Amino acid sequence: MRDQDPAAAPGPEGRRLSTKETADLLGVKPETVYAYVSRGQLSSRREPSGRGSTFDAKEVEALARRNRRDSNGGSTSGGELSVRTRITLIDKDRYYFRGVDAAELAARHSYEEVAEWLWTGQLRPGITFTAPEASATVARRAVDSLPEHSGPTDRLRVAAIAAAAADPLRFDLSESAVLGTARTLIPTLVAALPPLRHERSDEGPLANRLWARLTSRTSDEASLRALDTALALLVDHDLAASTLAVRVAASARAHPYAAVSAGLGVLEGPLHGAASGLAHRMLLDVLDQGTAAPVVADELRAGRRIPGLGHRLYPGEDPRARALFALLEDIPHAAPALAAARDIVATTARHAPLHANVDLALAVLTVSSGMPVSAGETVFAVARTAGWIAHTLEEYGERPLRMRPSGHYVGARPPQPLPQ
Repeated sequence: MRDQDPAAAPGPEGRRLSTKETADLLGVKPETVYAYVSRGQLSSRREPSGRGSTFDAKEVEALARRNRRDSNGGSTSGGELSVRTRITLIDKDRYYFRGVDAAELAARHSYEEVAEWLWTGQLRPGITFTAPEASATVARRAVDSLPEHSGPTDRLRVAAIAAAAADPLRFDLSESAVLGTARTLIPTLVAALPPLRHERSDEGPLANRLWARLTSRTSDEASLRALDTALALLVDHDLAASTLAVRVAASARAHPYAAVSAGLGVLEGPLHGAASGLAHRMLLDVLDQGTAAPVVADELRAGRRIPGLGHRLYPGEDPRARALFALLEDIPHAAPALAAARDIVATTARHAPLHANVDLALAVLTVSSGMPVSAGETVFAVARTAGWIAHTLEEYGERPLRMRPSGHYVGARPPQPLPQ
């Protein structure tokens, strides 16, 4: 009988595997095993004999199980969750909705038309979404009961929950029912927001109705087109943090209102939906001081990144920013904010060659339209609701509860004594 490999011999805490055995079990090269170690996905132990590292067999088998989930549409590859989707592709400083250039689609079609394309793969020219009066009334009452200082995401989340409570058929997860919910939920969210102008209009394109809830200024055709295009550009952006939360909820078969609520909860974080508000404040500071240099210097001195610049998915220019800036150039009253944005980009370029992202472009729109700091967050949330519905529908077609990663426990090893 051949002697047992010392590296694979069981220890008091369980069987240990050699690097080669670990690589074979995971189906990877030995160097990839050490990459897993560096990412914290595996723990290793150096053998006293100096013959290499060993790995806990149970830990390796758990990682192998996670990696095998690729065949079910979700996998852990290189330490990141991967989910199959037919909705959005981001590639080489461009992004696509169902294979169609998203920026071009947004330039030619309304927000509602782009949403329909995202949901069904079909265009419905001229479609508008209308909120049922009963649903809108319930949502308004719920939002009106909130404290005055409540933020936009607070209001939208409460409106979504109120609309859900008013819909006894919300647990119907069939495609036709979910699409019907989507076409009424989005306008209900807008209708629930308090108007900033005396007249309340819940008819016409969604951008027109949203405008009256973002600013007291009278709208013009160019500004409404910019807002509508911004909504369409922001409909979806692959698996952003909020979208992943939506898919987790949908994987557990939460109804569409609950899935959207999950997305809104994540969106409120300062690193996600609130980013445009930071860019808005910075633009106001630049306009107040007349130059970007001291404002950018203060941000750098404080160790903060410059809001509205750079994007981890776009080495070059954010295509959403490029499309929105092009429209803003046609709006005369947007010229000062546009100039301030260009000054920020040029000033920062001396330190780092970063391009403007959509948060800066959205900030130009909100600042030049007399909207509050939180307006960009509202636009983002309303727009992205359509994308969340698209991902909810897609996830309903997958195996239930597949979004269940295994935890990598790093706490005290059992058995531990009972606490005194």
